[in-house]
Amino acid sequence: MSQAERADVVIVGGAIIGSAVAAFLAARPDFDGRIVVVERDPTFRTSSTTLSAASIRLQFSTPLNIEISRFGVEVIKHPERHLAVDGVVPEIDFVENGYLFLADDAGLATLERNHATQRAVGVEVELLDAPALRRRFDWMNVDDLVAGSLGLADEGWFDAYAWLQGFRRKARSLGVIERVGEVAGIERDGDRVRSVRLADGSTVTGDWFVNATGPRAADLAAMAGIELPVRPRKRLVYHVSSPARLGAAPLTIDPAGVYFRPEGPAYLAGFSPRAGDPDPDTLDLGVDHGPFESFVWPTLAHRVPGFDSLRLLDTWAGHYEVNTVDANAVIGPHPTIPNLLFANGFSGHGLQQAPAVGRGLAEWIATGRYETLDLEPLGFARLARTAHERELNVI
Repeated sequence: MSQAERADVVIVGGAIIGSAVAAFLAARPDFDGRIVVVERDPTFRTSSTTLSAASIRLQFSTPLNIEISRFGVEVIKHPERHLAVDGVVPEIDFVENGYLFLADDAGLATLERNHATQRAVGVEVELLDAPALRRRFDWMNVDDLVAGSLGLADEGWFDAYAWLQGFRRKARSLGVIERVGEVAGIERDGDRVRSVRLADGSTVTGDWFVNATGPRAADLAAMAGIELPVRPRKRLVYHVSSPARLGAAPLTIDPAGVYFRPEGPAYLAGFSPRAGDPDPDTLDLGVDHGPFESFVWPTLAHRVPGFDSLRLLDTWAGHYEVNTVDANAVIGPHPTIPNLLFANGFSGHGLQQAPAVGRGLAEWIATGRYETLDLEPLGFARLARTAHERELNVI
């Protein structure tokens, strides 16, 4: 006979998204229900959260994504307001060096349009022409560049593991229960989810269910008979050393799609596939050094001549959960299964967007509406439309 457990809210996925939902919900004075977080791997060894490049920015192409990440910056800069437990605050180690998006002739119009959107909502960002880039970053080859967009505040990188553990510790301190297990099935009763069944045969029943399963989001949705256009895509991160000294360099994105940033005395680098390049769905995290030798290193050496003597120290792979419709997150209830909430498809932005999404879903569960930031435009229903506002700044 299988064991059954009862919860008011069942969150499937305990990494940064699920933990943020749990922490913000449990912190609400108007909610006293029992919250259970089900996580398949409590070590988070293959989690997108811990394998990411752990960065945050405001340079997005849509005002809503800017505001979502703006709240993430608030939590990073003031963890004592949100994550303190018995006076102890997580050390997130925020390095506020900014982001620098570079553009050649082909990318100038998009860069200028994004810049105008960002300035309209108060983002501290500066548009630099090629001579200004050369003066500001003397280590950079700007011969084929026409402009760059530099974030002057509220952008940089941080300790993702400390960030995750801070949310988990906060949630546990407020009574959230963590369960280790992998969901193997969902039981529905008409237009409502009734329970999740774990691989060990036990079940967890509830009133609300949150899909926060990262690269496995579409699989969990399918268990409820729902097609979710979120796909697991592998992204490689390269840890490299170089005698080049770039000072307090920003996270820099080349027009070719390669990015790099300082990491202590060394650097992290990576890339997103270009349009038309293979980008298969996969849960595999095997490492391939071919792209580094053929594409990443040559691009880095072209942009930063001092990088021609790079040495590869380490390589790892993590997942992006790509929303193939518009590269924006899918947040909130399903249109016909209202007690099933989504927090999926962040397309590489989940770490920085987790606080606003956690707060928003907590508001929805407690009150039936969004109170602080309207996330309705990112709801599931939009996926059926023919026109979409795509996020253009995906790295």
